[in-house]
Amino acid sequence: MHTFSQCSTNMQIYNLVFLCVLHIDIISSCELLGQFDMLSLSRVGDIIIGGIFPVFNREVSHMSTFESKPQRVTCAGFDLRAFRWAQMMIFAIEEINRDSSLLSNISLGYEILDSCASPTITLRAALTLASRSEGKGWTPPCLPTISALIAESGSSQSLAIATTLGPFQVSYFSTCACLSNRARFPTFFRTIPSDYFQAKALAALVRHFGWEWIGAIHSDNDYGRNGVLAFTQEVKKFGVCIAFVGTVLRTYPEDKILRVVEMIKHSNVEVILAFVPEGDFYPLMKEIVKQNVTGFQWIASEAWITATRPSTPEMYQAFGGALGFVVQKMAIPNLNPFLTAISPYKDPNAAFVKEFWEIIVGCRPASPEIGASAEKTNGTCTGNETLLNSQDVFFNVSELRVTYNVYKAVYAIAHALHQLVFCKAAGEEAARPCTVFPFLQVTYHLQRVKFMNQFGDYVFFDENGDPPASYDIINWQLENGQVRHVTLGHFASSANGEYRLSIQEERIVWRTGKNVPTSVCSDVCKKGTRKAQMKGKPTCCFDCIPCADGTIANSTGKCTPCLQEYWSNQRKDECVPKKIEFLTYHEPMGIALTIVSILGAFLSLVTVMVFIHYRETPVIKASNSELSCFLLFSLFLCFLCPLTFIGRPTVWTCMLRHTTFGLTFALCISCILGKTIVVVTAFKVTQPSNKVAIKFGPAQQRVIVCCCTLIQIVICVLWLKLNPPFPDKVFKYNKKIVLECNTGSEVAFYAVLGYIGVLAVISLVLAFLARKLPDNFNEAKLITFSMLIFCAVWITFIPAYVSSPGKFTVAVEIFAILSSAFGLLICMFAPKCYIIFMRPEKNTKKISKDFQNILISVFKEILNCFLSLHPTG
Repeated sequence: MHTFSQCSTNMQIYNLVFLCVLHIDIISSCELLGQFDMLSLSRVGDIIIGGIFPVFNREVSHMSTFESKPQRVTCAGFDLRAFRWAQMMIFAIEEINRDSSLLSNISLGYEILDSCASPTITLRAALTLASRSEGKGWTPPCLPTISALIAESGSSQSLAIATTLGPFQVSYFSTCACLSNRARFPTFFRTIPSDYFQAKALAALVRHFGWEWIGAIHSDNDYGRNGVLAFTQEVKKFGVCIAFVGTVLRTYPEDKILRVVEMIKHSNVEVILAFVPEGDFYPLMKEIVKQNVTGFQWIASEAWITATRPSTPEMYQAFGGALGFVVQKMAIPNLNPFLTAISPYKDPNAAFVKEFWEIIVGCRPASPEIGASAEKTNGTCTGNETLLNSQDVFFNVSELRVTYNVYKAVYAIAHALHQLVFCKAAGEEAARPCTVFPFLQVTYHLQRVKFMNQFGDYVFFDENGDPPASYDIINWQLENGQVRHVTLGHFASSANGEYRLSIQEERIVWRTGKNVPTSVCSDVCKKGTRKAQMKGKPTCCFDCIPCADGTIANSTGKCTPCLQEYWSNQRKDECVPKKIEFLTYHEPMGIALTIVSILGAFLSLVTVMVFIHYRETPVIKASNSELSCFLLFSLFLCFLCPLTFIGRPTVWTCMLRHTTFGLTFALCISCILGKTIVVVTAFKVTQPSNKVAIKFGPAQQRVIVCCCTLIQIVICVLWLKLNPPFPDKVFKYNKKIVLECNTGSEVAFYAVLGYIGVLAVISLVLAFLARKLPDNFNEAKLITFSMLIFCAVWITFIPAYVSSPGKFTVAVEIFAILSSAFGLLICMFAPKCYIIFMRPEKNTKKISKDFQNILISVFKEILNCFLSLHPTG
């Protein structure tokens, strides 16, 4: 086993030596034409890690003539926050070098440059780090370049590096979602979540508080543009509208800043999102405070919510109560002694330290000036100053966020390098050949890094080089005259891709007061009204108009139709059951029709009794008493038939009402047809040669009645068997449900009516042909009148039936039944009863011509009276 391990170690040394020779061969074929003159913090090591930080936050521009070598870049605005990031990188590297379990016998070195928060200067710094380094005191076996790069804070700066530099890059503060594109940036990693997740977190916050109308301000760079774009795409899913979008940048002239302030002042939003780095947002913040633009609830991105410079009581006047998301915080106690040990006297040539010392201590070290000059001079130090008792927030290491990201980035690189150097868990003494590694190999191992650091945090990257998303919710609060960044909640992604937002609302300090601010373009529509989009305005701006009949709106702003059985109330905020409508016995119409129906049945019975009692008189004998009794019986049934049409429809009543109607009227018209044939044949009897007339006796009359009725019975049986009538609900009316009997088969229904009509027409034709018979056979004229009335009633019934609404359809059908039945009863039997009771002396075998005229005149009077009572007949 020992021999195998020794062999493996030798092979590893040979590989490293080969890589070193290959590197020397490559660089020996290239000639370095020049270098940028840039200040740096550096240390010799076996493996060099580069670092780029915006120690100064703006570039002092110089006009280039392109006729001479460009001057050294001059920057201004020393940023303590970024200087602490750089110191954290040095601290982590020194901590790793002391750790015997990580990169044993291999030392890490570093070279840190300033980017001035400029993509151009960042690219200069990256090229400087990637080029051959001279004069740094590094020794053979080969000259190292950087094997990894920790950069940068701004997304635009990181994009500049990622598209040009070979070594893989780990960013600690670049959040643009565009950098997750593995096809474009295969060697880019970061220890801060992508703006893709921050946009989801901000959108979840907006949705949580119900804000629908908000403004947005972004920086005019990749970070701001992509961040607001991702946020807009997320909130649109929830129906949120962006009222305006303002653009700022630290290099903008004052007039552009003033235009954004005016945009804010003239808007009607209550909530504004600022997706801007602190350096770009600070000029706008100062102008907002200067003009006393207050009363807005600010939502912040992680780039400025915990920044030190704007966190002052002066800024709190306008930005107090701001809510935002920041990455996870961590306390690193050992960092404090390291920071307090920074001194310009240890290394007078150390870059950036003199500027830091002047800001923290308030005086300039007594040594020759190197590096960029400070912004102001406060005198010369005595040399006895110390940082041990400083209370500056720079030394507060209890809530490190971006600084902690730098720490994780250094350790992630160290673990990737360890996996590359030691393919196995190595306990042997490590060799120290040239340690320059192809960056793709380092990238391969960094993609697979997964470890738990000393603080219990798992450090790893997904397939896009992003860490897991996890944010704290920060609220600006004023405590003892100082702005505090109070953590009030958390937002995190889960393994299944879902996100969870938890927030302690009761602890939030709102700029607008104790209540949650509302930010809407239009107030929520009241119940019973719906949203109507304003022309040319976003979807969040709308008018409220009442819902249409049959629809309601609660609080959604949308009208929803009621179910079939329901209808909207007058306020259009509730669906109420529709009124059930059918013809009942209790309503006036039902009572009237019932009384008329019973009256008709009663008159039919009385007439039957009269005919039975006077059956031996000439008038009764001349009118064929047997057929008359059949006719009266059928009329009795016809008068009772409407009673099945009144009341709540059921299966049995629906089948009974239509079949009873068809059969009773078929029997009735069959009897009339028989009487008509009797009248015609009675005249033919006077001709002895006519045998048909002689054989047409009572038996033949019964056969005609039975056969004609039997055909209707067959039609009704087939109707009930194949597609019978059934109770049905009619929903075509708005506020009511009409209960009616569906005929089931329209063909069968009209076949029943049609058959009755055929019988009536035949009777009418025969009676009309017999109208000029001798005077003593005047019943033909009565049949003609009765059939005319019957046909007129049922011809007018069809359009009235079709056009009548609701229960009036049933009333029309009942009226047609009663009208036709009364027409038959009066036309056929009223004249005979008149003779029996009013003119008994005329009840003889011979009826004079004068009596006939009197009878017809009486009939006409009765008919006119009937027509005046029933104008539709």
